[in-house]
Amino acid sequence: MQNIGFALDAAWKVLLVSLVLGAGLPALFAAGIRSLAWGTAHESSGATTVHPAGRVVAYLCFALVIAAIALGILVVVSSGLGMKVDFSHGLPMLKKSS
Repeated sequence: MQNIGFALDAAWKVLLVSLVLGAGLPALFAAGIRSLAWGTAHESSGATTVHPAGRVVAYLCFALVIAAIALGILVVVSSGLGMKVDFSHGLPMLKKSS
């Protein structure tokens, strides 16, 4: 009976990671594109309006997407080199696999 509990626990973790990385990153990128469109200049009743907060939010979204992609590449490359990524100091560090 414990095996079913272990399998459901593992399935829940896989589902959560797939939602965050599989759907979350493209949604974050889309939010960045939408914020960038809001931050560009447009005319409304003869006056030009620019929203600098839109550009800041867009660049923040793009930075998070790029960081997630770089971290994924780091994990794949480090496992190929016989190392692992360790987060014990807060930042990702490479350590020899034991």
